[in-house]
Amino acid sequence: MAKKKPDDDLDMTTSFADMNVDGFKWYNPKAKKQNDMKKVKTKVTRKEYWAMVRGAFAAIAPFIIISVVVFGLVFLLAYFWLK
Repeated sequence: MAKKKPDDDLDMTTSFADMNVDGFKWYNPKAKKQNDMKKVKTKVTRKEYWAMVRGAFAAIAPFIIISVVVFGLVFLLAYFWLK
């Protein structure tokens, strides 16, 4: 049997919550200032912005269309049933 390699895709550097909390033994009051300096703001061009907007609408459009069609069918069924 061959040994299995450890998962290389595991990301150990990304943090989702700030663990630098006052009272923990690893608390560093200067760390917040250091992290703020590391953040780099990226500029999004006008073309990229509108591409993101179109992508968002393309993702939401099927749900909106299905909702409108279902509402229309329910309205028509109610109209013919109560006629």
